This record gives sequence, C-alpha cells and structure tokens, in this order.
Amino acid sequence: MPTMPKRLYSAHLALAGLIVLALAACAPTNIGDNLSRAIMNQDDPETVREGAPSYLLLVDSLIESDPTDIPMLITGTTLNAAYAGLLVQSPKRAVLMATKAQGYGQRALCLGNKQACDIAELPYDRFTTALEDLRKRDVPALHAFALAWLVRVQAGGGNWCGLAELPKIEAVLERIVTLDQHFGNGSPQLYLGVLNSLRPVSLGGNPEKGRCYFEQAILLSKGKNLAAKVAYARSYARLVYDRDLHDRLLNEVLEAQPRIQGLTLLNVLAQREARILLETSADYF
Repeated sequence: MPTMPKRLYSAHLALAGLIVLALAACAPTNIGDNLSRAIMNQDDPETVREGAPSYLLLVDSLIESDPTDIPMLITGTTLNAAYAGLLVQSPKRAVLMATKAQGYGQRALCLGNKQACDIAELPYDRFTTALEDLRKRDVPALHAFALAWLVRVQAGGGNWCGLAELPKIEAVLERIVTLDQHFGNGSPQLYLGVLNSLRPVSLGGNPEKGRCYFEQAILLSKGKNLAAKVAYARSYARLVYDRDLHDRLLNEVLEAQPRIQGLTLLNVLAQREARILLETSADYF
C-alpha cells in the first residue's frame, strides 16, 4: 500500500514538542497539573515509559465516572496521546491509544461547542466552516484534539487515508494560532513548520512558510524548547540542503542546558536526536 512521505515519520521530535508543550497547556485539574508537571520535569524517558500506564488508568477511570468533565477529558486526551506518540513501541497499541485519545478530544470539543460535534468527519469545506465557529475558549480542547489526531495519523502506518487527513489537521493548527498565537508556547507553530516542510516546492510543499513557523516557535518558547531547533534542522535545513543552518541549530541544542522547568523531558529527547543528526550530517549533505 502507498505510504506517506517519510519526512512525516522523521518528525518524531516535532511531535514530541507538540506533546510536551500540550502537557504544559492542559493542566485543567489538580491531578492533571501534578501529573503533567511530573512528566515534563523528568529527565529519564524510560522512567516515564514504565510509570505512566498506572496514571493513564486512573485518568481513564475518572473520565468513566464523569464522561462530561471537559477538563478531565482534555487531560485524558493529552496524556493518552503523549504516551502513544512518545513511548509506545508497538504501532498497533499506539493506534489504539491515539484513537481513544482522539475520541476524548472530540467529546471535549462537542461538550464545549455543539458546532464541533463530529467535526473530523465533515468534508473539507464544511470542516473549515465549522472551525470558524470555534472561539478562544475552545482552544484547549481543540489543541488536545489536534495532538491526538496527529499521533493517530503518525502511528497508523502512513496510508493514503492518513495523508488525506493532513490538510484538516493543518487547518486546525492554523485556527489555533489565529485564535491564540501564544497558546502552548509555540507548539502549534512547531508542527505547522513540519507540515509545511514535508515536501519541496516542486512537489507542492512550502518550506519557506515552514521556516517562518519554526522561527516563531523558537521565539515563543524563548529558545528554551530545544525540540523546535531540532525539528527546524531536520525538517527544513535538510530539505533545502542548508548544512550551515543544520549544524548550527544542532550544536546550539547540544550546548544548551536541557533541564528547564516544564521542558526537561522534551529537551533530553531533543539532545538525543541532535547527536544522531549531527553524526549523519556529513553523509546527508
């Protein structure tokens, strides 16, 4: 079966950036706040992988006890998507968890705004019209929903059905930026940078638009989100064969202090990726 461009699946750290910054943004309840902080400030991804399932079961049980609790649904969306996108090694399990997360996100959206019920199933023109009906108050649920959708598409093996969903996901992220450009400290801009850098101009991509989004993401996080620079190097600099930019960004990542409140897990993962990309720089360019 035809698959998506491989660049979407090399975008792991960009997705990580969206996930970890989404964790920072979700925190709508005390348990969500405490759990998100514990995950984001962990410098050992393996500890998170081993310890997270018990917390996921707790959140799922709380949602089951009150299926209309929007803040808890947002927490459940984000945590399940985060685990599926970053720490699950089985593609089948990742799809199952991301599908559950997307269901939570869809329910949260619908409860907050009836115009958003079953929005993902709408044809593209009606989909974008429905997005216009959403307001700033809907952004936390919309952001979590976009995260889960991205993880599900990425985990799904890259068939053409998933590829066809990317324009809708991009429209969601653009709507979030329009409604609240500072939400998530640049996480929507980070993945918009990746989506616009999947293909060269000759194949319909818009890497210069992607470059602008990457720079916005770095600016909004004040350079503390190291995954933004890694994604910028991998998705944009490699696409346009700019080795100077590529190596400069990655060296900045490796020289940075990764332990930043709320970003430690992400930054540790980013530095791991930066080392791999630098080691292969000479072969690539």
